[in-house]
Amino acid sequence: MIHFPALRWGTPYRSLDIDKVVHFDTGEPVAEVSQANPGIVARDLRKAARARQVLREVHPADLLQMVKKAAELFSTAELPLGDGTQTPDEFVRQQSATTGLPEHMCRMNMEKLRYVLDHIDEILASLTRHLDPGILARGYGEEDGVMRSYQATTSVLGMVLPSNSPGVHSLWLPIIPLQIGLVLKPGPQEPMTQAFFEAGVPREAVALYPGLGEVGAAVLNNCPRSLIFGGTATVEQYAGNPAVQVHGPGFSKILLGDDEADNWEQHLDLMVDSVLINSGRSCINCSGIWTPRNGRAIAAALAERLGPIAPLPPEDPNAALAAFTVPGQAPAISADIDAALDEGGVDEVTAAHHPDGRLVSRERCDYLRPTVVYCPSPDVAMAKKEYMFPFVTVVECEQRKMIGAIGQTLVATGLTNDARFEQELLDARNIDRLNLGPIPTIKLNWLQPHEGNIVDFLFRPRAFQRAS
Repeated sequence: MIHFPALRWGTPYRSLDIDKVVHFDTGEPVAEVSQANPGIVARDLRKAARARQVLREVHPADLLQMVKKAAELFSTAELPLGDGTQTPDEFVRQQSATTGLPEHMCRMNMEKLRYVLDHIDEILASLTRHLDPGILARGYGEEDGVMRSYQATTSVLGMVLPSNSPGVHSLWLPIIPLQIGLVLKPGPQEPMTQAFFEAGVPREAVALYPGLGEVGAAVLNNCPRSLIFGGTATVEQYAGNPAVQVHGPGFSKILLGDDEADNWEQHLDLMVDSVLINSGRSCINCSGIWTPRNGRAIAAALAERLGPIAPLPPEDPNAALAAFTVPGQAPAISADIDAALDEGGVDEVTAAHHPDGRLVSRERCDYLRPTVVYCPSPDVAMAKKEYMFPFVTVVECEQRKMIGAIGQTLVATGLTNDARFEQELLDARNIDRLNLGPIPTIKLNWLQPHEGNIVDFLFRPRAFQRAS
């Protein structure tokens, strides 16, 4: 059985505290993972400045080429891993075994990561608004006859990553070419860091600390800038903290205007994909479809498409549902849905497809079958619900009240040709990413920031003059 060490600025560290990881479904041993502790994190981060220093010794253009090389290695090579090696196919199987995602979804996420690495120069050009990379590297420089200066707000970026949605690892990939070090927790992406090292990125620039929640807290407490992923409670805890960028629930939605509400059948495939792809685990999966009318018909059609979907083995290419690997999590979600169904007019339209209930319990894991709920108005509690499986509410709401009622929304797809409604959507401050037209909520443009510009988070512009 392979052993995953912690990485203390690139140096493998075998801890006395070992976590044994087993396959979520079979119970077969998968790996042993060295567990870090808060003391190690705090001690190591006293040397965080060295991570940026070693990266600044490499020209930004060379770092870009290393990242592109890492893309090829990550997706094709057998890489060193702990006390052994791992091929891309083995990585996919192991990631599926530890996250509950079907293997084809892990492979899809792997291809997404490769795409980001392959196009890292274009992505950085977009995120920096085509700023000369040398200006960020030096801290100053002239561009178009204007002196520009930027100062890094930190030597390293701390990342407290989720274990159930590996696709979010794409958010830290641009960091290395910006010459900022990385501190990762929990670090299930060991092959990714090894691909960087094999491509020539200095090992001293990366630290990786598997561990429990207290390790994540230590990363946040000791890094001047951090990203964290979590639920509403996590978002509220760090609200207003400029040192922490929080990626929480998306509450992403599809909004039908008055002019498109009767054409909903043309958009059914888009709705299904937005709800179902990646087993509904992404913050950009659609959790609400809002329409001024035809809500029951839309809900019934979605239920016909989503309701029959049942759990399949993770190696099955048709598997559409991910397992819940945390004991008690799926039953708690199912109970919360049942409680919210007590409100008048709220109807679980997929119930007819689940004669034995939406919760499917296995010996070592649980599944939740896709759930579609009709809400007669935005005033019911169910209209604001979101869960990490294919769950969607269909909410009836007048167009004139829609923007004010939807709440904070990470991605909104507006289906309308009404110029006035389009402008209202453009002006809506409670919508982060906006798609106008038939674009699934799960379709990202990687040349645009996902949720906050990472460059703006890591660098601050400042006034600068130098005597000639």
